[in-house]
Amino acid sequence: MTKRTTKTMTRSCTKVRLKPVILATSLTLVALASLSLTGCSNIDFGSGENSQKSVEANIDNTITLAQVTKDVTYLASDELKGRSNFTLEIRQAADFIAKRFNEVGLVPAQSAPNFKQYYSVQKITPAALSVKINGQVIASESLAMATTEADIAWQLSSGSKSQTVNTVMIGENDNLRKSLRELNNQGGQHLVLLHPKHEKSFKRYQSYFARGLTKLVSHIGSNLENGAESENAQGGVIVVALTDISKVKSFSVKGNAKVTDTSLNNVVGILPGKSKPNEIVLYSAHYDHLGVKPSVDGTPSNKAQQGNQIFNGADDDASGVSAIINLANHFAKMGNNERTLMFAAFSAEEIGGFGSRHFSSQVDPQQITAMINIEMIGKPAVFGEGTVWMTGMDRSNLGEQLNQALAPQNLKVYADPYPKQNLFYRSDNATLARLGVPAHSFSSTQLDKDQHYHQVTDDINSLNLPSMLQVIKMLAIATTPLVDGSITPSRIDANKVKRNGLIY
Repeated sequence: MTKRTTKTMTRSCTKVRLKPVILATSLTLVALASLSLTGCSNIDFGSGENSQKSVEANIDNTITLAQVTKDVTYLASDELKGRSNFTLEIRQAADFIAKRFNEVGLVPAQSAPNFKQYYSVQKITPAALSVKINGQVIASESLAMATTEADIAWQLSSGSKSQTVNTVMIGENDNLRKSLRELNNQGGQHLVLLHPKHEKSFKRYQSYFARGLTKLVSHIGSNLENGAESENAQGGVIVVALTDISKVKSFSVKGNAKVTDTSLNNVVGILPGKSKPNEIVLYSAHYDHLGVKPSVDGTPSNKAQQGNQIFNGADDDASGVSAIINLANHFAKMGNNERTLMFAAFSAEEIGGFGSRHFSSQVDPQQITAMINIEMIGKPAVFGEGTVWMTGMDRSNLGEQLNQALAPQNLKVYADPYPKQNLFYRSDNATLARLGVPAHSFSSTQLDKDQHYHQVTDDINSLNLPSMLQVIKMLAIATTPLVDGSITPSRIDANKVKRNGLIY
């Protein structure tokens, strides 16, 4: 993509006055020194009547092009081979993020010793499936199964009625996607008879289900702790048979799945709040991506074969992780965080958002004042270089409050320009929004035109780093009133946020 010319901005600034606070807390406190504030975009961070000490900081020194470039370049490097989940390289990425969190002055969260917040997941992959309906054996190529159960054995004799298995017919004029989504939202056990007209769509679902499901261990058959939503108590089976049979008299379904246990981790650091330690502003991004493109025979390419086969994920989402690291550095040096600041780099966003789902079980959502989830800010938005837009702007008044903070700079956060793409639900913010948190994603990429999204060309050379730098600085300016406790956004109505499916 052709880069646009970056305009040079002349900046001046006012002093920041903060109350001196002595805070007793179980968290290790970070000592923040007074710093000099010059050239910061006419940013007026405000002053309190009882302020006794002025803390000055220079946004052009705390968030620099050199450091942002260094961070994003490493995270998007070939060395990390696309940061795929369950690989050595994603662990190396986590080590790097933890190291940077420590360097900028964060302390580990209670649930994340050494900044690592571990959680267990299960990979559940169908291994065998046989189905007989009304005495007729259904061919294996006409079967598909999504399951969170290791073993399936369903029987229905002629003239009987199953008390546990729901039998569903999807006719030639029915909406397959909608019908399966409804079953997924219900959970439980379902035998679906699918009209042959849907064969093309069936093949896509068959391929998807065959790859298996990944589930949080704590989510299978039980609710999350700390008030997290019960929709995460996932479990059930959907067996789909492509057949012209329209009425079930009897059936026999036998199947099993291979279950593999493994672990992943988020990286979480904290900057303890001075006067409002139990009010949290959460900055987040995901550090996983798609790994290495498989070779023709389906196995990952070796190093000699890789060439440009690595999904580097520079924009998605090394850019966001670099942003939260440098925002952490900025606010640590500013020293004006009356609220606690939490910085979370999530894993498993690309395979179902399991990192943020586990994270949500480790916090009290009522304590989270807002979530600033940063997703793909490496390229100029449709509104111009250095601009940013947010998802779900109409779901809380956070966007309005941020724009009030930006108004003196003649800057603004724009509403999501791609509402038909349902982006509010396609990143980690949705998990916290389901708990009522004002949780929104902030992005700049032109998704209707970008040719690099989930492609091996999403590398460091595709980014506009000066534009990315301006977005990070803008987010620092916009969220300062959140950080210093002077604004509190309205909560999201959790009842109006769609739930995750219970099976897949």
